[in-house]
Amino acid sequence: MSSHRKSLIVVRRLLQAGPVIVLATLIVFALLKLVPGDVAVTLAGDNASDARIAEIRHLYGLDRPFIVQYAAWLWRAAHGDLSASLISREPVLISILRCFPHTLLIVALALAMAITVGIPLGVAAAARAGARIDGAVMTVASLGVAVPNFWLGMLLVTLFALDLNWLPATGAVALGESVRGAFIHAFLPACALAAGGIAEVTRQLRASLVEILSSPQVRTLHMKGLSPAKIMWRHGLKNVSVNLLTVIGLLFNRMLAATVVVEAVFAIPGMGSLIVNAAIHRDFPVVQGVVFAMVMVVVLLNLATDILYTVLDPRIA
Repeated sequence: MSSHRKSLIVVRRLLQAGPVIVLATLIVFALLKLVPGDVAVTLAGDNASDARIAEIRHLYGLDRPFIVQYAAWLWRAAHGDLSASLISREPVLISILRCFPHTLLIVALALAMAITVGIPLGVAAAARAGARIDGAVMTVASLGVAVPNFWLGMLLVTLFALDLNWLPATGAVALGESVRGAFIHAFLPACALAAGGIAEVTRQLRASLVEILSSPQVRTLHMKGLSPAKIMWRHGLKNVSVNLLTVIGLLFNRMLAATVVVEAVFAIPGMGSLIVNAAIHRDFPVVQGVVFAMVMVVVLLNLATDILYTVLDPRIA
């Protein structure tokens, strides 16, 4: 594919991403306004006078029309200003930059586990479709989908942290402080997050491969004398690569959302903990900033996925 065509694809996807970002942040902004209570009263204190409450409401722009508030926030966000926390007064961007690496490490590690374990299991099940190994793999995969992340997380903490004392139960370490310590602290949360991902990759890959391997094209390859291993790895996986990439992309988005629960179980100061604490204290700028950051990550990931589609299959425009 020419570089010009790739550039056109990138530009088109970016233009499509704009309305998604606006719509997602607008919905969250509107939902936050529907939450009962008054932020100005919270900031002013229980015994504050009406004049003081009105002053704070005017100071933070809470007395302006909804669409004006949203437009002002969106304009600042487009220029890299996500405002500041109403509680701590720390810039929201600083809070996100501090918390996001912890979340990203857990999601990346969980996704790597899902890929490295799920693909071999899916291949093994598809190669022996209908056999005992296929039934065993699919049973384990179904169990992985059914087990909740938080329950598995608590089970892992009990076994590997409290009973065996092999791994830390809570907390996180920044990569800049210690790479080894960061991965050790992220391992159990990533395992809890990866269980469903492994099951999803296994099931989707097995279903796609069984369909491909039963096609007339593959039967012709068997008749030509190609070994089952060559047919599987050179033809089967190549033909399902686009579907597999779609599954992996969607899996990343799900894992990013699921970190809210996992971080609560393991007391990790990541994006999930940040947005939960902000929502509890009605810290709207932090909630809106975290949502904006999450949407941007998802949009960029989808853009990268779309570009990879064209690399794997140039027919996709």
